[in-house]
Amino acid sequence: MTTKFEGGIDIALKLPPHQFEATVAFYRDVIGLKQITEKGAEVGFEFGPVKLWIDIAPEMSQAEIWLELFTDDFAQAAKHLSDAGVVRCDAIEPLPEGFRGGWITNPANIIHMVREPDAW
Repeated sequence: MTTKFEGGIDIALKLPPHQFEATVAFYRDVIGLKQITEKGAEVGFEFGPVKLWIDIAPEMSQAEIWLELFTDDFAQAAKHLSDAGVVRCDAIEPLPEGFRGGWITNPANIIHMVREPDAW
């Protein structure tokens, strides 16, 4: 069986607090994206076929973009990624116990959530 990956439905912008309000206003007021949720330090927007999440990340000094990949079998995908030398970084943000997914970085240090579509 070949490991299969496809783009997920979530993109996250992790922002230091001093960039949060202006960035939310940019997507809401300047670009005019439909806001889908606001819960504390996280605001979501419809971004075409995906969701754009804007999160306050006080521990960061600059903005980061985090992407999502779906796979049918996370255990198999994790082995495939490990065999390819891909760096796991699960400590970057805690995930629920038993969650079928994990965090990786690409060679340019862009964070990716790799998960089964129904992992939540």
